[in-house]
Amino acid sequence: MHLTSIFRSILLPILLVIPTFLHAQQTVVYVEGYIKDQEGKPLPGSSVTVDGTSFSTSTNNKGYYRLRIQNGKLTIRYTFIGFKESVRTITVQNNSVEENITLESRSDALQQVEITGRKEKTYKTTSTFIGKNENQLKDVPQSVSYASKELIADQGLMRVGDVVKNFSGVNQFSVYDDLTIRGFRVNGQTNTQLLNGMRTSTGFWKQSLANYLERVEILKGPSSALFGNASPGGVLNRVTKKPLDESRKSVSFALGSFNTLRALGDFTGPATKDSSLLYRVNVGYENAESFRDLMFDKNIVIAPSLTFIPSDRTRINFDLVYTDSRSRLDRGQPIFGSFDLNSTPQSLSLNTTNDYLNEITYNASVSLNHKISNNLSLNASYMKTGYSEDLNEHRTSNSYALDGNGAPINNLAGMIVQIRQRKRFIDNFSGYLNYTPKTGIIEHKIVAGLDYGSEKTPVGGSQLTASGYRNAANNGSIASYVVANKSRYLLDAAGNPVPNVPHFNLSDPISSQRMQDDSKDFFTQSTVAPAYYYLNAGYVQDQLKIGALQVLLGIRYEYYTDYSNYKTTTESKTHSEAWLPRLGAVYTIIPNINVYGSYVKGYNPQTSATIANPNAGGPFDPLKSSMIEFGTKTSWFRDQLTVTAAVYKIKQTGALYNTPGVTDVLRQIGDEKSQGFEMDVIGKIMPNWNVIASYSYNTAKILDSGIPGEIGIQKPNTPKNSANLWSRYSFIKGSLQGFGVGFGINYIDKRNLLYDAKFSPDNQLTLPSYTLFNAALFYNIGKLQLQLNANNIGNKKHWIGGYDYLRLFPGQPENYMLTLGYSF
Repeated sequence: MHLTSIFRSILLPILLVIPTFLHAQQTVVYVEGYIKDQEGKPLPGSSVTVDGTSFSTSTNNKGYYRLRIQNGKLTIRYTFIGFKESVRTITVQNNSVEENITLESRSDALQQVEITGRKEKTYKTTSTFIGKNENQLKDVPQSVSYASKELIADQGLMRVGDVVKNFSGVNQFSVYDDLTIRGFRVNGQTNTQLLNGMRTSTGFWKQSLANYLERVEILKGPSSALFGNASPGGVLNRVTKKPLDESRKSVSFALGSFNTLRALGDFTGPATKDSSLLYRVNVGYENAESFRDLMFDKNIVIAPSLTFIPSDRTRINFDLVYTDSRSRLDRGQPIFGSFDLNSTPQSLSLNTTNDYLNEITYNASVSLNHKISNNLSLNASYMKTGYSEDLNEHRTSNSYALDGNGAPINNLAGMIVQIRQRKRFIDNFSGYLNYTPKTGIIEHKIVAGLDYGSEKTPVGGSQLTASGYRNAANNGSIASYVVANKSRYLLDAAGNPVPNVPHFNLSDPISSQRMQDDSKDFFTQSTVAPAYYYLNAGYVQDQLKIGALQVLLGIRYEYYTDYSNYKTTTESKTHSEAWLPRLGAVYTIIPNINVYGSYVKGYNPQTSATIANPNAGGPFDPLKSSMIEFGTKTSWFRDQLTVTAAVYKIKQTGALYNTPGVTDVLRQIGDEKSQGFEMDVIGKIMPNWNVIASYSYNTAKILDSGIPGEIGIQKPNTPKNSANLWSRYSFIKGSLQGFGVGFGINYIDKRNLLYDAKFSPDNQLTLPSYTLFNAALFYNIGKLQLQLNANNIGNKKHWIGGYDYLRLFPGQPENYMLTLGYSF
């Protein structure tokens, strides 16, 4: 029986029956009451949680709560944004308990660096550390989108590429760690992504589990004034979970479609009696197959974190994220030369059974926060990233087979075999001072610091490549077929050139996917060229506040050094430098409505070291960009729901695109422009009703290119319209108390693929628009949580992105995931 049918006919009824059984096994008792502020006004949406359990609820519009609990000694926490937490310990013995709570408002000084964990358990986050110190999100003069761990868990997500569907203007470029933000590509091959605010890189080919993340956030627009080399669309920051000063432990097990098995654990609390040492350990294991032929993923993630607090002025943090991934590299779905998306099944891949991809990545960091005085603090962080790749793959040559006359054979895909081993290491240091003086009526938030970063591909990497066509003597290969030199090639009985690697027969894929004898292929051996760059930068920024007006002034100077032909006899240094301003203003019309505007410039070197592709070519000129943005940030329902809207225009020059008909080689184009409108909504409509929604309209066009057909078309994998809605409603009283339901919709407009000069613009392949429906059921009882996620209900056929006709990336068909969680 198909797994989907099993879920529908067996597991779903069981999920619905279990709660009834559990209800019957225990005495029903409650803790109830009202939560108000010091003036006696109700605090709707206040959170009520019981330590060591999954018991939780929220107050209604009158500040009333009623929480089903269990007998015994319980510690209950009452929290509301902007108020001090209240903790009560009660003993329950078969009787309900009334607890009325008054919460005190707080005016705590903002943290200088995110070094301890977030205790809230909501979708909404009020602040960010992405600007080198903590800022209220409403006071940042740029658009910021984010997803908390609670949202990620409710949607049953385990990949950042899936998480970003919740953000306006962000969507997947491919199935890899590969995104577009406002029409500009951001991927894990270049170290323009952040981990805890530090530049890093991922394995790119496979996205790791996301169970160690506290949240994912994106600062929209060029961010070079803060972080140096960065994409003009925005910068993605992964924030890891940090230790808490209270004990929390949880484990979860999940079973789902495509034979998915997943086990996760999260353990945190004080390691010493005086809480001077805090710990957190996140672990994850996944063993999953796929709807794609021959694909699988086996992943292990270990992410420990320690926080040492020797005094109230000093905090030291250590973080490690170690991932071990075993899989095959999926190069996408190929289609026939008729360019019909439905000419092959979405499951079809070009791999063979002897392919493999083994990756190990680690990110280790140490950070220090020392408070020198009440308004001056020192922050320093160092992070080391290591990556190793062991790859054996059969992949497309990005072209169809050719007959003797040089015409494409539309059912045969040209093939390449690549065997590669390489390593990469990235070092980053960031040291800065936070100074918050007051001069007259002006309040300052000054950040001044130095950055150092480097990336190295060491000596020792190697690559074997088999491609092209066999020569007439059949003792070697020729890279490409030229009809005028037909006599130089080995020809078959039909007069067609014989490929070095057998073509993949799209009409008979099973025979092509069998284990191949690569010993008969002619390989060329090359070294993965050693590469090295480093940068030094200094910056200063001041956020001035005068009454309702805040003005942000920042400048960064960056000096970049790259080694051409590193570790060879022709080694030479090349340099580039840039001054990068950041200007912004925020005006508070009324306490819950801010308007803002900003101007920023971006810069990103594009060299052999940063591209991280041994066949890409280069070095190329730096990528330069600028952005103007205006918007508004508002909050509603006592700051429980926020609405952000923005309009923007981004200009860029010097982007890199694939060279048509040539494998992996990149080319540089001229100007591009992106402009549009975005809106994001996140928070609570009612105390027990969470919502996140977004909408984006974006026109992103290539203005200058050596390929005339590219000019004026929408940039690759960039929808003009996209929208998202996810909502969770929890029942907090009555017979359905403990139940929750979730529902979501994702809409993505049609998208162009990369233009290919071999075909006319009339044959430009466009991926169709799609709308997906998702849903979830939740049930909490005591320390136990049951959760069922259903995605792509209705089994909509769709593609999340693609490169060309032979490399399309289908989205998952209808799938289910059943999760059992336990907190203790």
